[in-house]
Amino acid sequence: MKIDRFEFPDDLYYDREHGWARVDGDVVTQGITDFGQAIAQEIVYAESPRPGREVEQGQTFMSMESGKWVGRIKAIVSGTIQEVNEELEWEPTLINDSPYEDGWLVKIAMSDPAELDGLMRADSAELKAFIEGEMKKYADVLAE
Repeated sequence: MKIDRFEFPDDLYYDREHGWARVDGDVVTQGITDFGQAIAQEIVYAESPRPGREVEQGQTFMSMESGKWVGRIKAIVSGTIQEVNEELEWEPTLINDSPYEDGWLVKIAMSDPAELDGLMRADSAELKAFIEGEMKKYADVLAE
């Protein structure tokens, strides 16, 4: 689904922190949405958390930096980090260039699949309204 010029793949879940989740069994791959990377602008650094770390939904587990912004990334689900995208250490702009494929952040073995029920889907009116509101909020950044 497209909202304005931003892509939101139908098979993903979305949170209000501009994160996305791709579910494969009990493993969730987490990344930053196309819209999220646009407002962050060019990512120059992405901290890699350690595999095996326990994370809790909504709690900060890593950070990211662009030229004008330092952002704290919150876990989209609770569980254990199984894998981190080590490519981001050398090429953080993968988050900008390929937010839904090569720019993924971590893979989390989720401990509570019911947490997915609190996330938005691409075809939901809730996501559309949220992104439209965010577009107004960040209009000056998006115009750059």
